[in-house]
Amino acid sequence: MDPCRPSLLSSRPMLQRLLASVLALLLALPAAAAPSTDDEMGRFMTEKGLLERIGQAGLSVRDRTSELVLHAMGFLGVPYRSGGNSVETGFDCSGFVRAIYEQTVGLVLPRKADDQAAATQVIERQDLQPGDLVFFNTMRRAFSHVGIYVGEGKFIHSPKPGQQVRVEDMSGSYWQRRFDGARRVVGAGETGSAAAADAARERR
Repeated sequence: MDPCRPSLLSSRPMLQRLLASVLALLLALPAAAAPSTDDEMGRFMTEKGLLERIGQAGLSVRDRTSELVLHAMGFLGVPYRSGGNSVETGFDCSGFVRAIYEQTVGLVLPRKADDQAAATQVIERQDLQPGDLVFFNTMRRAFSHVGIYVGEGKFIHSPKPGQQVRVEDMSGSYWQRRFDGARRVVGAGETGSAAAADAARERR
């Protein structure tokens, strides 16, 4: 079963429960313990008895986790690509966030990470909920990297060239030092206006 095929999420409830179960265990583990490849993911699920517990775990996790986060988990393992915004091409960080929001809730966010930060509502770190955006300074400028918060201090993102979409812990020293802030996507009107402005800038 390929976790990188998000089109299956809407047609196969069993796959949704599987992703929910994987998410539950990822949130319970330190980042270093999370599986890093598709083969390791399969072994991990087998060793943890996920296939046998899928129904029970899936129901409990879906009570706590948004559809948006479950959809994002379907892209685990998709490679990073600068300027990428689809599963076919790969994703950069902001392209990943933009694709998830457009595909799950129909909102078109701006293309760049710093513009996504400007177009969304500022929230405190302690108020983070699954589906909120988290921003980091990874290129010596504010809001140069973005990911989607999944709960329990962890976020999913497309990291950098040579790596793949994965879940990481915000409490790690690298991310702690570079954390720029948290944002919440609150409405189509505001987001759509920002996206239009972003598109206009790109055409100039």
